[in-house]
Amino acid sequence: MNFSDKTVVVTGGAKGIGSCIVEEFTKAGAKVSVIDKQVEPTPCDLYFCGDIAHEDTLERFAGEVVKKFGSVDFLINNACLTKGGIVSGCSYDDFLYVQKVGVLAPYLLAKLFMPHFNVNAVIVNISSTRAYMSQPDTESYTAAKGGITALTHAMAISLAGKVRVNSISPGWINSAKSEITEEDKAQHPVKRVGKSVDIAKIAMFLCSRDSAFITGENITVDGGMTKLMIYHADNGWNLKN
Repeated sequence: MNFSDKTVVVTGGAKGIGSCIVEEFTKAGAKVSVIDKQVEPTPCDLYFCGDIAHEDTLERFAGEVVKKFGSVDFLINNACLTKGGIVSGCSYDDFLYVQKVGVLAPYLLAKLFMPHFNVNAVIVNISSTRAYMSQPDTESYTAAKGGITALTHAMAISLAGKVRVNSISPGWINSAKSEITEEDKAQHPVKRVGKSVDIAKIAMFLCSRDSAFITGENITVDGGMTKLMIYHADNGWNLKN
């Protein structure tokens, strides 16, 4: 896919899936702006170090993007984090902070860029399979991912005819490049664990005109993991009493 002369904004683009999205869009010729808390900048056309949980930070970042590029084609809301949940005693402020990063910031950035989106603009929100399945003590993150999934179809309707809005729900993505066992691979019908580039390529597809008839949709990219039912002695896993 060729994104020459397209302007892309990526939140949380300094590492992991976000960094891969930045890299792939850059290779495809796009002009990329990144906002992240990490001090060391990632290679891109505009790097802004800041915390997207704060309204003034988002306003300053959006201003810098518009000042440098004039308009925006694609907004990729990737940034999120976890601060645990009900078991570990995630506080009111911690829970609220995660929602600000994972849900409120994508909403406000879309609002700030509204007058500056080009024709055929696209918003891609990075959700998670955690929006509909969980491990213990993940309430702060799960709530944010459920929120961004719902926000996706809400914005798709509000922005109909102006901006297409879709989300991606990654499953197990080995962005840290940890050691993977054969049992780990066996949990996935595609027989491997996901890579960051798997998500980046879907984000690029959703930004392309090849997906022009898709909006308000959430696409699960998990190698089939959430569709595979595993019992004792299945796929290398054994029940231990």
